[in-house]
Amino acid sequence: MNGTTPSSDSQQLHQQLPALISALHDLAEQHQGDALVLLELLRSLENLHREICENLFLDSLPDNRQALYALLRDIENTGGWPYIYRRKLEWILQKLPEEMVEELTREPAISPKDLTFDSDG
Repeated sequence: MNGTTPSSDSQQLHQQLPALISALHDLAEQHQGDALVLLELLRSLENLHREICENLFLDSLPDNRQALYALLRDIENTGGWPYIYRRKLEWILQKLPEEMVEELTREPAISPKDLTFDSDG
């Protein structure tokens, strides 16, 4: 810990987080309609989530039962475990016009011969 109390850390987070969320929301709105940019933003958010969870959160877990109980109680009372939902490809196909789905599924975009690899590389 950096010498601040958990309550001051939480207060600082509640002051900084809305501006960060607003900036990300503005960035997403600026690129509305550009699926590739928005996909990259979603991937970046997912990677950040994973990095915080695996590298920072796990190292900060409590080392006694009382603190662990308080953490679990907070998770239960304030909305559960944060989770980033991953859409399935089928969901995207459902959003496309029917003619486009028929065209995409009629012929494979990649033939099996395109998937062979040379032993050199």
